[in-house]
Amino acid sequence: MQIAADLFMLELSVPVMGGIDVIHPTLLHDQNGAVLVDTGYPGTFPLIRQAMEQHHVASQDLHTIIITHQDIDHIGSLPTILQESPQKLNVLAHELEKPYIQGDQLLIKITPETIDKAVASLPADTSPEWRKAFRSTLENPPKGEVNGLLADGQKLPYAGGLTVIATPGHTPGHISLYHTPSKTLIAADALVITGGQLLGPVPEYCVNYEQALQSVKKLTAYDIETVICYHGGVYRNSVNQRLAEIAADL
Repeated sequence: MQIAADLFMLELSVPVMGGIDVIHPTLLHDQNGAVLVDTGYPGTFPLIRQAMEQHHVASQDLHTIIITHQDIDHIGSLPTILQESPQKLNVLAHELEKPYIQGDQLLIKITPETIDKAVASLPADTSPEWRKAFRSTLENPPKGEVNGLLADGQKLPYAGGLTVIATPGHTPGHISLYHTPSKTLIAADALVITGGQLLGPVPEYCVNYEQALQSVKKLTAYDIETVICYHGGVYRNSVNQRLAEIAADL
C-alpha cells in the first residue's frame, strides 16, 4: 500500500506455527534508492522482494535496512538479504539492540522455557522434521552485522526525512520512526491495531510494560496523520486524538 509519494507499507502473509501471521514492514524509496524497515520472519525475503517489485522498487535498489528491535519476526530475513545483496548494505539499529541483532547476546525473549512452549504449541500434525527445524531456528536465531547506531531524536535523510523516536518497553532499545513529509508514524510494535482499532502495547509481549506505556505518551508530542503498525497495518482515523485517548487510559 502506498502511504505517501516515497513511503509504502508492505503486507506479508507468513505461515507461522500452523497459522498465518500478517506483518507490515515499511519501504521508503527516493532518488537515492530504497530503505527497508524490518525484515520479517526467516524465509520471507522472497515475499519482501515480490512486494517491493509491486511498488516498482527493485531489491538491488536497497541500500539501508533499519531494524526497529531484536524480535525474530523483525530480524528474521536480515542475513538472507545481506547475503543476496550485490552491495554492502547499511544496517541501522539502536545501540541497546545491536548485540542481540548481531548474535553477540541471546535474544531477550528467547529462553529454554519459551522455546519449549513454542514447540509444544505447534499443531499436532506437525512433522518431527519441521519441529526440529523450528526449534533449531529459535535456538540459533538469525543475525546480521549492525554498522550504524540510531539514537532518540536523530534525523535521517531518507525519503524527505525521518526522525528516530526511542520507544523502549517492548524491548530495551525499541525504536519508532516519524516520516515528517507525510506525518506518518512507523510504530513497529509500540502500538498495535486490532479489530480496526489502534491500541497500546500488548503487556505479555513487553520486557518492561510500564516503560512501553511511557513510550506511548511520548508519541503524543508528534503531529501524526497515519500510523503503520507492524501488527495490524495502517490507521488514519484522528490519530492524534486516538493516541491521547490511549495515553489517558494508561
